[in-house]
Amino acid sequence: MLISMDSITKYHNVKEIVKEASLTIEEHDKTALIGVNGAGKTTILRIVAGLESYEGNIVRKNGLRISYLPQDPVFDEQESILYQVMKVDPKIEEYEAKSILGKLGMHDVDLCIAKLSGGQRKRVALARALLKPCDLLILDEPTNHLDNEMIEWLEKYLKRFSNAIFMVTHDRYFLERVCTKMVEISQGKLYTYEANYSQYLEAKALREEQALANEKKRQNLLRKELAWIRAGVQARGTKSKERIERFHALNAQDKPQLEKSIALDLTTSRLGKKIIELEHISKAYGERVLFRDFSYHFTRHDRIGILGANGCGKTTLLHVMAKQLEPDSGTVVHGETLKLAYFKQGHGDMDGSMKLIDYIQETSNHIETTQRSYTAASMLERFLFPRSMHHTTIERLSGGEKRRLYLLKVLMQAPNVLFLDEPTNDLDIATLQILEDYLDEFNGAVVVVSHDRYFLDRICDKLFVFQNGNIVQHIGGYSSFIQIASQTVETTPKSTQPKAAVLMKMTTKEKQELAGMETAMDQVQKCIDAIDQDMEKYADDFQKLQELSIQREAKEKQLEEMMERWLQLSDKKARIDAMLNK
Repeated sequence: MLISMDSITKYHNVKEIVKEASLTIEEHDKTALIGVNGAGKTTILRIVAGLESYEGNIVRKNGLRISYLPQDPVFDEQESILYQVMKVDPKIEEYEAKSILGKLGMHDVDLCIAKLSGGQRKRVALARALLKPCDLLILDEPTNHLDNEMIEWLEKYLKRFSNAIFMVTHDRYFLERVCTKMVEISQGKLYTYEANYSQYLEAKALREEQALANEKKRQNLLRKELAWIRAGVQARGTKSKERIERFHALNAQDKPQLEKSIALDLTTSRLGKKIIELEHISKAYGERVLFRDFSYHFTRHDRIGILGANGCGKTTLLHVMAKQLEPDSGTVVHGETLKLAYFKQGHGDMDGSMKLIDYIQETSNHIETTQRSYTAASMLERFLFPRSMHHTTIERLSGGEKRRLYLLKVLMQAPNVLFLDEPTNDLDIATLQILEDYLDEFNGAVVVVSHDRYFLDRICDKLFVFQNGNIVQHIGGYSSFIQIASQTVETTPKSTQPKAAVLMKMTTKEKQELAGMETAMDQVQKCIDAIDQDMEKYADDFQKLQELSIQREAKEKQLEEMMERWLQLSDKKARIDAMLNK
């Protein structure tokens, strides 16, 4: 056991975050903390990390080493990237720091921290957290600001990470593939599930169903007991004391409190045939070409995802399409009926000193939905901001609550075309699911820039993919694009694919290789652990340390190659099993 929390209570001012909550983290646990925005997920992480005060008892393993990635990392602003990463532990070698920074897209390691964007700062903080030796790795939204390639690298890294992980993330593929335990924070209580994400959803549904069934039984029993008490008043003056006390105890029990959800049934404006027409548009900064000679005419029901590495020009393309930035060449034409709403990265142009109600009333004090009309105050309540919060200033909200408020402001414009730039950053999973359902019914075009692989698969049926200064169109979602991109054999003609699929099989050698790979990877990891122990032993022997560092790097490379091969064979087996089960 690494950490045991018992009867933990925490308040922020008068708001109850958790009450009498308990949690245990064991060695090798890969745990995710799930809850709505503002529920207190970051607070719980900080309590576990020893950075937040609380009431109750926490027992930590002696000598427990914790590495923590916060949402808003703090640095020495005038120091270099390399210095910031290496200073977390004197045993970190320069090549290790440069290697992990490179994998996270940070190649100019001598750059001053003060010159970095928010996303770059988060990646430096992630490199620092991953390199720091620890027994427990705590990560707060680790995939924010990472592109898809980096997210997939991080996913593989954490899958083979040998120590415990405790994280908050909205990335549902991450939750499914990396985590084996889910902790849900709901109404100030913590519920633990020994499950991955899909299993957790099933278990949660059963828990809520059972809670409602128990409440129904309690109400039936209360009615019977109340009838008994009333009926006996005229018949006799004394009653069974125990039965009356049992009635009062039953009546005092709290009703099950299920999570409230956002109500999204907003209307859209009428949309004509001409929406947005792009004709041969290009954009470059200096000699760096972002995209060239791109043309596309939008249709009413387009669901388009924009995919590419960080800095390739995805947001710039949105700006050009929204006519907020002129292309270097080509034209952008908007239809007369176009009503575009643009959900940008961050929280838009929020004034932290504004009250919530004033911020929404700037857009409208009245909105029509498919059911009825609502005031701004009513819409705030439908977006889980109770009336007690309406005169709270925006600066007091959590990051996720600000994003939810900003989303409400955008949707209250009743748009018929939506541009969403990284909509999944800082939004909780429940809000994302409701947004996805809303977009299913949205009567207009949707364009999404996102690194959330699940969201892209769920929403998009077409991709604009940035490739070497060109934008390539792909029909299908993210997973189909990756599958095609990763194929190393000639594509089979469509007419013969069913036959080829039937003939596809694993060789005996591949089956034997896959069966023994997990044991082999464990052995390599043990070698790495042994080298780490030797490096501690020979801490003062520079020559020996150099030899061990070379050995360790070779073993790390071997393990990474084995992991790639294991993923390749596992994916092949899964596809074969899926075809056989059709």
